[in-house]
Amino acid sequence: MRLIKIRLWQFIRLLSKFSRLFGLPQFGSYILSQWMPKGLYARAIMIVIAPMLILQSVLLFIFMERHFEQVTYHLSRGVAQNIAAVVALYEAQPERAKEYEDIALQKFGLNMRFTELEPLPPASAKPFFSILDRVLSQEITNAVGKAFWIDTLGRSNFVEIRIQLSDKTLVIVAPRSQTYASNSHIFVIWMVGTALVLIIVAILFLRNQIRPIQTLAKAAEEFGKGNVMEQIKPRGAREVRQATLSFLEMQERIERQIDQRTIMLAGVSHDLRTFLTRIRLQLELLDDQPGIDEMISDADQMKVMLEDYLAFVRGDALEERQRLNLCYQLNKLVTGFKHHNKIEIEVICISQTYVYLRKNAFTRCVNNLLQNAEKYATKLKISAIYHKDYVEIIFEDNGIGLEESQWEEVFKPFYRSDAARNQNLPGSGLGLTITRDIIRGHGGDISISNSEEFGGLKVLMSLPIQ
Repeated sequence: MRLIKIRLWQFIRLLSKFSRLFGLPQFGSYILSQWMPKGLYARAIMIVIAPMLILQSVLLFIFMERHFEQVTYHLSRGVAQNIAAVVALYEAQPERAKEYEDIALQKFGLNMRFTELEPLPPASAKPFFSILDRVLSQEITNAVGKAFWIDTLGRSNFVEIRIQLSDKTLVIVAPRSQTYASNSHIFVIWMVGTALVLIIVAILFLRNQIRPIQTLAKAAEEFGKGNVMEQIKPRGAREVRQATLSFLEMQERIERQIDQRTIMLAGVSHDLRTFLTRIRLQLELLDDQPGIDEMISDADQMKVMLEDYLAFVRGDALEERQRLNLCYQLNKLVTGFKHHNKIEIEVICISQTYVYLRKNAFTRCVNNLLQNAEKYATKLKISAIYHKDYVEIIFEDNGIGLEESQWEEVFKPFYRSDAARNQNLPGSGLGLTITRDIIRGHGGDISISNSEEFGGLKVLMSLPIQ
């Protein structure tokens, strides 16, 4: 026994080395990752159902191959021994053939008759998995020892057997239940029925357990988008309740921090705007002095920058999303912008598509991009491309573009490029930062590259439709 264990352990180690050599574990994990369901609910169902089906399949195989075959063996041997007894009696006293037929029917339940001697029918094709043909043929050969022919494919409830004697042909019609375990389907029905009941119970139970996790994931997604959501209640298993409570506490801390920051900056903004207003009035009252216009311009620029800072910090999380016609909003903003600016703008959009947006935030976002294009280009093309779950809005201008190293840097607060953009142009350096914050607050994203069509800047904005 100890030697067998040693050999088995050596075989396992050899198999492990072989699998690592040819990368089989990585290949197997790749196949599983491709074919396994992605959702937690589906994976949990598979984890519960797969072992149950495997176990029931193994039990069914053992029953069919062991118990079922043994029962068939004993039944077939009994029928073969009864036939051998009748054959022996006939060979001893052939004249009592009619009496033997009656005895076989009354005592053995076998319908026997002795007919004229004739050649046996040709052997018919046997089913590949027929246990009855194999076992019954073997038992008749062992017990009777004469040429025979059996038919198990004819009438469904009976088995026909023909045995060639010296002067007669013995024809036996036996009930299939005497030679074959015909009630095995009851076992299969019980197994399948029990498995279905257990699977239904498992599905209902797992759905109730997974639902709180799905609710928590949905709440986290909506909170990340800045949407107002209903208060969720901790439910489910202890770990899920703990995760929900942690999320609610985190949400409360973030909201409290945002409120405190907004209130503080609103107060600072109010105070600074008061002083800026006084300074500007005093400058207006002064006589024409050298540098007065520049000082007034600086005061106005400071006011604009202050408003940008406050908009960046405050955001638009309190604004509710509305179902808006995207093309109508784009054309309206572009039309209003072209009245005050000399830039050629082309809008390509399908007017029948609606998107859920925060109107004021989206307006600020588009205006920021339009103002950037107006500063550095003379031509702008806006395209809206619709997909199944999201829409892409592309802004392409004919400006000088940006270097690839700056495509991500321009989204940082207060960043201004010194190579491709003019530092003397007004601005706070928060326009694109606010734009990205708005887009991500909608659940989308924004990126920058250079336009192949116009040679300038290309801004790709993606927004979810729902």
